[in-house]
Amino acid sequence: MKKKLVLESGEIFLGESFGFNQEIEGEVVFNTGMTGYQELISDPSYCGQIVCMTYPLIGNYGINRDDYESMEPAIKGLIVKEVSDLPSNFRSIMTVDEFFQKRKISGISGIDTRKLTRLIRNHGVIKGKIVDIERTDETVIAELKNNTLPTNQVQQVSTKTAYASPGRGYKVVLIDFGSKLGIIRELSRRDCDITVVSYHTTSAEILMMNPDGIMLSNGPGDPQDVEGAKEMIQGLLGKVPIFGICLGHQLIGLACGAKTFKLKFGHRGGNHPVLDLRSNKVAITSQNHGYAVDQESLKNTDLEETHIALNDKTNEGFRHKIHSCFSVQYHPEASPGPEDANYLFDEFIEMMKDFNKK
Repeated sequence: MKKKLVLESGEIFLGESFGFNQEIEGEVVFNTGMTGYQELISDPSYCGQIVCMTYPLIGNYGINRDDYESMEPAIKGLIVKEVSDLPSNFRSIMTVDEFFQKRKISGISGIDTRKLTRLIRNHGVIKGKIVDIERTDETVIAELKNNTLPTNQVQQVSTKTAYASPGRGYKVVLIDFGSKLGIIRELSRRDCDITVVSYHTTSAEILMMNPDGIMLSNGPGDPQDVEGAKEMIQGLLGKVPIFGICLGHQLIGLACGAKTFKLKFGHRGGNHPVLDLRSNKVAITSQNHGYAVDQESLKNTDLEETHIALNDKTNEGFRHKIHSCFSVQYHPEASPGPEDANYLFDEFIEMMKDFNKK
């Protein structure tokens, strides 16, 4: 079935529909990953976004039962050059098209993804719609210009009720702003006793659980739209060790007096080099964020920069000079390197151990 992608700036891309047949609207972004499309599709950080894949063939190893990052995908849609309808992998249980139909996600193929990616790089992320070919271009563009995208993405993807992933080690409270299952996996590998709570849980409620450590998860959207997070983090600083990832990193920055800003086209992919300023080593990282912490604003805080992105020199990590708290902008639970950044979870374990000794 013929479909078209219409951008707010007026560009039109013709293609073929796959997945669930519906009209969708969202922020159009691009991801440079060559693999990992199932993790991307199920990553809550893509809530409300239409993702363009720069790698030309998507779906060639199908969908399997092991690689989900959440059980309820929040992505709005997918844009690809070619979608495979004949995957070849021993773990595959269905095609991307079948998965999208079951989960009511829309996709469009046959798009010139190189042109679209260059457009986003020059223009910045932009609103777009996947619509029927019969829709009038001018009408769709007017709708895009008049519509405002939602800002409650964290509310949409965060758990509604607390739940546990038991272990015999340190008790960690994972605050879910849109957490990937990979974070729970890495903590569980270290035998942590994990309790996952909603993003709006207060610091008093968290401290009543008597945790050994706090994990602030990744999540979608603008960190300044997450109500109550700043106050909650301020209520935890100094009382329990804290480790933040992605959105959690940005929220720690805001809680400590730093500022955040929106990147022109974001960092999304599994091939982003990051320099650890402490060891002078480079890790190949997985990233998915459209906002970053302003480095200049760190100078007026108790935060010390520890990591930078080598592509654009933006901030990728910091630690608190006084309290037991550190965070990174990228995803150490992912495996693009394949395990370049896993050491950060070990640092978190050591931080909890040292804090308990005191």
